[in-house]
Amino acid sequence: MPTHELILLKNMSTPGYTGSLADYERAGGYQALRKVLGKIAPADVTEMVKKSGLRGRGGAGFPTGVKWEFLPKDYQGPRYLCCNADESEPGTFKDRQLMERDPHQMLEGIVITCYAIGAEIGYIYIRGEFVLGAQILERALGEARAAGYLGTNILDTGFNLDVWVHRGAGAYICGEETALLESLEGKRGLPRVKPPFPATHGLYNKPTVVNNVETLANLPHILNRGPEWFASIGSPPRSTGTRIFCVSGHVKRPGNYEVPMGITFRELIFDHAGGMRSDKPLKAIIPGGASAAFFTDQHLEVKLDFESVAQAGSMLGSGGVTVMEEGTSMVWAALRLMEFFYHESCGKCTPCREGSSWLVQTLRRIMAKRGRHEDLDTLTELCKNIVGRTICAFGDAEVAPILSTLQYWRHEYEELIEAAEAAELITPEPALARH
Repeated sequence: MPTHELILLKNMSTPGYTGSLADYERAGGYQALRKVLGKIAPADVTEMVKKSGLRGRGGAGFPTGVKWEFLPKDYQGPRYLCCNADESEPGTFKDRQLMERDPHQMLEGIVITCYAIGAEIGYIYIRGEFVLGAQILERALGEARAAGYLGTNILDTGFNLDVWVHRGAGAYICGEETALLESLEGKRGLPRVKPPFPATHGLYNKPTVVNNVETLANLPHILNRGPEWFASIGSPPRSTGTRIFCVSGHVKRPGNYEVPMGITFRELIFDHAGGMRSDKPLKAIIPGGASAAFFTDQHLEVKLDFESVAQAGSMLGSGGVTVMEEGTSMVWAALRLMEFFYHESCGKCTPCREGSSWLVQTLRRIMAKRGRHEDLDTLTELCKNIVGRTICAFGDAEVAPILSTLQYWRHEYEELIEAAEAAELITPEPALARH
């Protein structure tokens, strides 16, 4: 059992807790909403969230309260909140647990957010494969409406809000906020050029906030216990609160672990996840989902906060920590991830659409022991021609596994190429005659 206090996973760790409205209310649910609605000004709610230091838990880590403040204050038309529940990042499964096991926690956060930003309609864009999660959310929304937490004149405060579940179609790119908005509008899920940003031109070209499931689930606790309490947890001042990390791969106890921001990879992997599943030592770590650059065993003392991971050369991302043991081929790992990104590229940007195809072909050739030494330069150049040249961050993300494995395990690529040459599986290019 953890020695620190659980916040988001506390209810579901209680024996017999079902996630129903009755169970959630018995655990103190919707008290934050009663405390806030009609009693604290929306601007003051935003200020409390800013003071807490809460940052987005979906990947980018942008300060939540600051994001809310970007909405134009003098705009008189409709505003929207979109809950990003399109959890498609390989190695990440925390939002699924939050929705399936304790849905009202997130719903209370949605109502608080809509009150703070002045929205009367909210959407939950959920990954299409989460059939059970969508059913549970629909049931929870029905309970909330019947209890007066959604609908007209909520808790007799004059505030109106309704929330709808929208199931996506299984596209990874729809986790990107503007592609999500396009999909929600009934169009192909393709990223938009920014600016303009969703804060001013979002859903239906109206001011919109897009927040992640875990981000929203933190809000009832911040409003109940105060921003100072939340800001004191973790790695202040810029990485506050707890974070749910999804640990998978070659560990004894894979699963979701809620820990204070700022613990080390060593603590997460060996103290919480039980260490390596076999006698083989740790070889590699993916720190923040498949789109994060790989770490090695030399990074075990890096702290799990936004700044420390970035300074070490990767990103905290979605919180998906994948652990690999000695004996795992890093070339194979890079290829498997690249095949995923190639399949999920929306195709809007030429560098990503065409470059991902060439990257997969080159990696497959190397794995098949038909590679050449110049292929390593080709991989590097292809990656450089993608980074920073796509509309969204997908291009930068897809090359991170290749560039990081080339940085730390280049010898594995070279060994496969040398094995091909030794077995005469390829014909060397004839040397150019010198004149």
